[in-house]
Amino acid sequence: MRFFTNSSRLLPMEMHINIQLFASLSNFTPVSAEKYPIAPGTTVGMLLDQLGVAENEAKLIFIDGKKGNLTSTLHGGERVGIFPPVGGG
Repeated sequence: MRFFTNSSRLLPMEMHINIQLFASLSNFTPVSAEKYPIAPGTTVGMLLDQLGVAENEAKLIFIDGKKGNLTSTLHGGERVGIFPPVGGG
């Protein structure tokens, strides 16, 4: 975690991620998606809860282009892409 000083105290810097929600999940994209603030230790599952997305609606999760999962911890600066299950016939 990164810190900055304020009146001789160390305070945590605000961390941000870039979020992309695809297909039917795009309706859950926050206005601040390009610089979405997160708390230290936030997992993808916690992020989905914050966004109002049910965990079973997130089929594919990518963090900086690599496959992630609901327990992946975010540290700030990541690009997070989330895709829903794909249906078809």
